[in-house]
Amino acid sequence: MVHPSVSQKRAAFRALHQSGCFVLPNPWDAGSASVLAGLGFKALATTSSGYAWSCARADGQMPRDEVLAHMRYMVQATHLPVNADFESGYADTPEGVAESVHMAVGTGVAGISIEDSTGDPREPLRELAEATERMCAAREAIDATGGETLLIGRAENFFVDRPDLDDTLARLKAYADAGADCLYAPGLRTREQISAVVEAVSPKPINVLIGWNSDLTVQDLTNLGVRRISVGGALARAAWAGFLQAARSITEHGRFDGFASAASGAELNALFGKCERP
Repeated sequence: MVHPSVSQKRAAFRALHQSGCFVLPNPWDAGSASVLAGLGFKALATTSSGYAWSCARADGQMPRDEVLAHMRYMVQATHLPVNADFESGYADTPEGVAESVHMAVGTGVAGISIEDSTGDPREPLRELAEATERMCAAREAIDATGGETLLIGRAENFFVDRPDLDDTLARLKAYADAGADCLYAPGLRTREQISAVVEAVSPKPINVLIGWNSDLTVQDLTNLGVRRISVGGALARAAWAGFLQAARSITEHGRFDGFASAASGAELNALFGKCERP
């Protein structure tokens, strides 16, 4: 198989955003990326939380250099386009965001998500003017490197317990005007909220997060006008849940029945033995 170039991956990723709806799952290592590619997904996205947990750290505690190295590793682990969860750009100033985004583009990712959160629970959201300036800086950095990489603007209101839909819509509109190619408000849960966001920034594509047990289906979200669906750290959490259940069964009860639903070594060897190497 001839594997696509970085430019071809980015073009394919951009094309996915033109029509229809696709699911963008979030692996955290080469194994999970390979399995998802083998299952037929068209693109992948990194997960800041899933990667942090694999490094024995909490989400938000990874330094920029390690995140950039992980992004490059994930790009090299798959023939699919990879969108980067780049948190808030790993910088305090717009100039720093531009520098970070320039380095992120160099890893070969096809998309970069930038949040407007601060990490401070007392003031979890940046002022709109500041957040918009940072989005403009990210846009300029991408354009300076050829403009192939998609920029995703994230309004974190619902994710940081500030569920103000009007402010969310104002932020997403501002980020769209600042040059974001795709808009994302993680934490939306109702059809009414999702429809309001889709309408507010149309025709630009919307990403919706489904990271919990939801009755919304891919078809439901397609009907609402959503262009892409991600799951954040949910797949990593599901994997950790199985691990914790089995390990606690041993330490707390002296039992090994937590292995009952485990995949067999033969199944995993067969699965990974036929994975294509990029």
